[in-house]
Amino acid sequence: MRVFKLLPVLLLGFAFSGTSARAAEQDLLNVSYDPTREFYTEYNAQFIKEWQAKTGKKPVIRQSHGGSGKQARSVIDGLQADVVTLALALDIDAIAERGKTIPLNWQSKLPHNSAPYTSTIVFLVRKGNPKAIKDWGDLVRPDVKVITPNPKTSGAARWNYLAAWDYALRLNSGDKAKAAEYLRSLYANVPVLDAGARAATTTFAVRKIGDVLLTWENEAHLALNELGKDSLEIVAPARSILAEPVVAVVETVAEKKGTLDTARAYLEQLFSVEAQRLLAKHYFRPVNETVAAETRAQFPVIDLVTIKDLGGWQAVQAEHFADGALFDQLTTTRR
Repeated sequence: MRVFKLLPVLLLGFAFSGTSARAAEQDLLNVSYDPTREFYTEYNAQFIKEWQAKTGKKPVIRQSHGGSGKQARSVIDGLQADVVTLALALDIDAIAERGKTIPLNWQSKLPHNSAPYTSTIVFLVRKGNPKAIKDWGDLVRPDVKVITPNPKTSGAARWNYLAAWDYALRLNSGDKAKAAEYLRSLYANVPVLDAGARAATTTFAVRKIGDVLLTWENEAHLALNELGKDSLEIVAPARSILAEPVVAVVETVAEKKGTLDTARAYLEQLFSVEAQRLLAKHYFRPVNETVAAETRAQFPVIDLVTIKDLGGWQAVQAEHFADGALFDQLTTTRR
């Protein structure tokens, strides 16, 4: 067992000051969200090999990982990322609008609105599912402790929250007041709000706190592979949310550093058949139709609500996650 992979270690970003122009041209910093570490470690080796064969240059690719919202703020505050590969379109929009280092039309730069894969939110429970947790309604039972990160800092946490919100709206025929009470009860069952998805996985799987972890599908499979299927199992709810992590070149930074062509190629290659198969290997759902068909059997069929169904990111942000919005109102007593 290689439990150490689940420890929430952040790789530091680099400003690249004092480097030669030639070295800078060969260095990329990928600022990403928590559960992509393992995929990008393998993808980087794949990209470097192909890029070196094509150009004769061997780039050094560095990674920085953390909660998606926290990572976006770091880039806005000056972290010199060449590319961002984050959990939410909203986070890259924030970099474009506030940091002004990414063009506002960034989603038109790559296929599938710059989303090279999709994912969803599932439940990770103890082996044998001793609390018989099967769907969202079980999360508000008084005997169930739920582990989920903080929506203020984590992209996964926002997907978790919105999947639960959709469940509660449907259960209560669209009554938002009743849906809010469901979420209030759910978060009352959360003993700790970690900053990101990987930290939450560590809390649940390594520290053994809680009865159920709400997490990315790929993160749940990583926990099973690292800790063994004799201690954990995955429960797929009947309905969840279509999560669409997105990528973008931080054009102002990459152009200044001389890495623009490499950065663009790095993201474009994510849509290649080879990279799509690697994504599926790491339990991300590929967007390439051929690879999706090849790997369909490894993913359970789940009814998925979309962010568009919920009103789009701008409306969702204002209603739920802005300062003083619904999440803050529901969790005031726990702070």
